[in-house]
Amino acid sequence: MSDFAGMEDLLRDFLQEAGDLLSDVDNKLVELERSPGDRQLLNDIFRGFHTIKGGAGFLNAVELVKLCHLTENLFDKLRNAEMLLTPSLMDIIMAATQGVRQMFAEIGQGTQPRSAEAEIIAALRSALDGQAPAKPSEAPTRPSGATTPVAQASAGGASGGPDWQALHAAVSGSQALPVVASAAASVAAPATSAVSAAAAESGEMRPHFPPEGRRATDKPGAVASGAVSGRRADERAANRETTIRVDTARLDQVLNLSGEIGLTKNRLTSLRADILAGRSDSETLQALDQAVSQLDLLVSDLQNSVMKTRMQPIGRLFQKYPRIARDLARQLGKDVELALLGEETEVDKTMIEDLADPLIHLIRNAVDHGVESPDDRVLAGKPAKSVVRLEARQEGDHIVLIVADDGRGMSPERIRAKAIEKNIISEEEANTLDDRQSLNLIFLPGFSTMSQASAVSGRGVGMDVVKTNIQKLNGSIEIRSEPGKGSVFLISLPLTLAILPVLLVLLGEQPFALPLSMVREILPIDHANMQEVGGKETLVVRGEILPVIALSRLLGWPQVQQPDYGVLMQTAERSFILAVDNFAGRDDAVIKALDDFRPRGVAGVTTLSNGQIVLILDMKELLADLASVAERDVRGSHVRALELFT
Repeated sequence: MSDFAGMEDLLRDFLQEAGDLLSDVDNKLVELERSPGDRQLLNDIFRGFHTIKGGAGFLNAVELVKLCHLTENLFDKLRNAEMLLTPSLMDIIMAATQGVRQMFAEIGQGTQPRSAEAEIIAALRSALDGQAPAKPSEAPTRPSGATTPVAQASAGGASGGPDWQALHAAVSGSQALPVVASAAASVAAPATSAVSAAAAESGEMRPHFPPEGRRATDKPGAVASGAVSGRRADERAANRETTIRVDTARLDQVLNLSGEIGLTKNRLTSLRADILAGRSDSETLQALDQAVSQLDLLVSDLQNSVMKTRMQPIGRLFQKYPRIARDLARQLGKDVELALLGEETEVDKTMIEDLADPLIHLIRNAVDHGVESPDDRVLAGKPAKSVVRLEARQEGDHIVLIVADDGRGMSPERIRAKAIEKNIISEEEANTLDDRQSLNLIFLPGFSTMSQASAVSGRGVGMDVVKTNIQKLNGSIEIRSEPGKGSVFLISLPLTLAILPVLLVLLGEQPFALPLSMVREILPIDHANMQEVGGKETLVVRGEILPVIALSRLLGWPQVQQPDYGVLMQTAERSFILAVDNFAGRDDAVIKALDDFRPRGVAGVTTLSNGQIVLILDMKELLADLASVAERDVRGSHVRALELFT
């Protein structure tokens, strides 16, 4: 039975609102570390702890109250210039917020949180008493399974990389950083929500921090196997947030469009009655045509408006990453700033949830392996502080995410050598790869440049998970890197997963839908110009030799006739010509998922205007299956089946 029985609504509101407050506090702590004398930051962080503590007190979460109260008192002394902020004190504060976040996980599971780690409590009390802060040996751990998002993201990865916890080891003997005195007045948070109202009522308040793992944006997608990973997947699915915040202006627009559609429906009903009564003059038919056109326009607008209610600023996901980057950089002795750009870019809510894990992997790889230590950067003529850039922007009907660093970059030669060393490819195969293909080797399962010197990850750890999750979102990922200058990972995603622009192709009389984002052009197939290269049919398109793959072959259907048309398709790894019998046009498909049974190579289904059900093909899966068959067929060849279509 839940410890919060009868308080479910209050608990849900508290977790949501306090979660947002915690994320804001986390980001302000990272800013405070760079600007320790900022009085506004000190006041904001104090108010954040104060407000969250009040909500926790209303829930009678005693242990959370104690931890948050100690931390709040610490900031009260800091903002009144009664203490100096040192790096070791900042580590203790970070460890305390981590402990509160883990307590949030326990509350989210319906149980009262247990006491914080004794080392954290002792360190906070020592600091409040004016003594040298105690040194917490490591970040607090909760064996109950209330893992942090970073730990979740690294757990169960297919690449087998080591787990990482954000260690908050105190730095002893560090030079104090001056803190400017601030006004001593205590600022109470406005009682405008379940959290703040409770804060105003409870007097002595109680701490509360939601784990990032409880937020919808923290759903990891690491690929794992076995019973343990299965339980983790079930827990993640259960924790998936099912609510969404929508601007009331958008709801008003939906309501207005619904009213307009109702009026148009009434007009159509009246015209129908006239036609049934025998009125079929040109005026009536013209009015019918206008009403149908208006209905079509209104329904299209309504569809777009409803889709916008699902769109959320990606900044809600981005805001948790500065803390993650800071903790990892501190652990590794690096000076890293995570620059966030395009936080206002809107993405489908479900997509935001599934992007959390890939972005965590990319940021961790950039901080751990991408950027150099301060000493190495100075020797290379670079600023000691490295910058990792996380950016989002909209380009047409796609969202582009960028994770870039100004570090050492990646060497295609070294990656090829590492792949040979790990028996992923042979020397002969490595010699056939260009630089782009060599960089893409880091996406293969089991690949890593990790050495014993790297405590967290090597370039490649978890990258197969990143690619898999991006492909599940109908997206692609591209690498650009220059040794000595840095690396850039570009992720391209559709605006929404609910509606997919498709090209309808025919195999005989049966239509199939292809994602339009993969289509470069449509061209006729001249069989007289087809040539065989390595036993595969190819065509030359503007000097580029491209393999020709029949759709019937991908589906395992018998080929009744020679295909007359080709669709030049492009994925992140390969370009090829898909041979089809004919075309049925373009459409915006409303995707219906096949939850109970999804054949391999089928992304979903949609319905045409005539009621016919059409399969939406998953080209990546179909090509992967074809490559597996080809690899068995050409065993002993020096050309990898996965590169047959590049």
